[in-house]
Amino acid sequence: MTTVLEQGVALAAGAAPAADPPRTRRVAPTRRLLWPIGLVLPLLLALGWEAAVSLGLASGRLMPPPSRILATLWALAASGELWTHVWATGWRVAVGFGLGAAAGIVLGVLSGASPLVRRLGDPTLQALRAIPSIAWVPLFILWFGIFEASKVALIAVGVFFPVYLGVMGGILSVDRKLVEVGRVFRLSPPALARRILLPAVLPELVTALRSGLGLGFMFVVAAEFMGASEGLGYLLVDGQQLGKPDQILAAIIAFALLGKLADSVLVALTGPLVRWQDTHRDRL
Repeated sequence: MTTVLEQGVALAAGAAPAADPPRTRRVAPTRRLLWPIGLVLPLLLALGWEAAVSLGLASGRLMPPPSRILATLWALAASGELWTHVWATGWRVAVGFGLGAAAGIVLGVLSGASPLVRRLGDPTLQALRAIPSIAWVPLFILWFGIFEASKVALIAVGVFFPVYLGVMGGILSVDRKLVEVGRVFRLSPPALARRILLPAVLPELVTALRSGLGLGFMFVVAAEFMGASEGLGYLLVDGQQLGKPDQILAAIIAFALLGKLADSVLVALTGPLVRWQDTHRDRL
C-alpha cells in the first residue's frame, strides 16, 4: 500500500500516483437479515390494542383497532380515492422539494464559498427560518391564491432551509489542510471544487436533502389545509369534520408509508454519490 508521502512525491514529479489495491466492501449478512426487526414494535403495539378492544378493555371509539383502520384503508384503495389523494400529495411534495432543494443548494454554495454573501444574506435567512410554517399561509394565499402555487411555495420554503444550512455548513467544515494541499498542487478553482470540495460536501448534502424531504411532508399538511380538495391532508381534515377517527389514522398511515417510500428512493438515488466513504456504518 502506497503512503501519502509517496503519492505526494509522485504527484509533484508529474507522475500518476500508485493505485492502492481495490478494496471490496463487505456488507454484513445480518444487515440484510435483521431489517424486519424494525416491524416488531409496531406489530406488537397493534396486536396489543386489537386485543384490548376485542376483550372490552377499551372502547375503540376514538382510537379504532388496527382491523378497522386497515378496513378503511382497503375501502379507500378499492374505490380509487386513496390513490387520488396519494398522487396529489406526492406531486406537491415532489415539485416543492425540487424547487426548495435547488434554491437551498445554490444559496448554500454562495454563502459557504463567499464570506461577503454569507454576511449579507445569512442573518436574514436565519431570521426567516424562525417563522412558523403556518404564518406563511395567509401571505402565500394573498400572493398566489388558494390553488397549487401557494401549496408548492409553502412546501418549497420548508425544504429550503435545511438544505441551505446543510450545504453551507458542509462547505465551511471542509478541512483547511485539504484545500491547502489542492493549492500546493496548483489545482485550478474548478478542479479544486470537483476533486476536494464537492466530495467533502456530498455527505452533508445527502443528509440535508433527507431532512428537507421530511420537512416537505410536514409542510404539505399545512399546505393542504389551504382549501385543498385532494391530498392526504384533505383526507385528514375530512375525517375530523365527519368524526371518522379511522379515516384520520388511515391518512396518517398513508403519510408514513409515502414518506418512507420517498426517503428510500432518495437514499437509493444519492447512494452512488457517497459510495466512496468507508464508514463504521458500512461494517455493521
